[in-house]
Amino acid sequence: MQAPAPRRRPRTLALELVERFSERIRAGQLQPGDKLPTEAAIMAAFEVSRTVVREAISKLQAAGLVETRHGIGTFVLGTGDAPSFKLTPEQFGTLQDVIAVLELRMGLETEAAGLAAQRRTPDNLAALRQALDAAIAAVEAGQDSVAADFQFHLEIARATQNSHFTELMATLGAQIIPRARLEPAADLHAARPSEGTQRPPDGTAQSANLAYMRRVNTEHENILDAIASQDAESARAAMRTHLSNSRERRRRAQAEAG
Repeated sequence: MQAPAPRRRPRTLALELVERFSERIRAGQLQPGDKLPTEAAIMAAFEVSRTVVREAISKLQAAGLVETRHGIGTFVLGTGDAPSFKLTPEQFGTLQDVIAVLELRMGLETEAAGLAAQRRTPDNLAALRQALDAAIAAVEAGQDSVAADFQFHLEIARATQNSHFTELMATLGAQIIPRARLEPAADLHAARPSEGTQRPPDGTAQSANLAYMRRVNTEHENILDAIASQDAESARAAMRTHLSNSRERRRRAQAEAG
């Protein structure tokens, strides 16, 4: 008997979906201005989940192939050959690089949080709650929470009902979450110890890391509470505090690294 084929990961399914639609657009089977099928129709046609469809649409948006108009649908823009803004892995090589991206995010995501508070729908709140719950569960299980963390921030962009916020966040990708690019020690503003100093025991480092990640998710809860309450100013303040705290942690790490 043959062993069952390994189940494909959602990310792989999303990329396959992106390739299918990209090919149709570039072959002219989908013309600029054409409306894509609904999420439900795509889910049924390709036998994939809603999460897979949304990730694929985000990637098509980031590639400049489609745009989503709130309440109307997703439409073909063209072949996506025009140059677009993007960040490369090389731009995250140092703490200073990460600090620069956090400053960019402060400008982008602070306003996004305010707009999300004004415009969010029940579906947006449900998606935000789901993403945050996934991040909390990952932290408590000692697992990587980067994907869920980024999903939370992406759902805030979606809640603005302005596709440009969503497209830019999707273009930036999960690499903008600092833990995706640097060692965990940097997140704790505990840069490499100086010569002659002793590293803390592994258990101490793990405990500190858990405490740090719990603080991050408390900051996320504050953002979500403000958005749910439709308090735009509080949402902006909570997001700015969240990103400012992250920036300051890395500034301290940079100073300690000398």
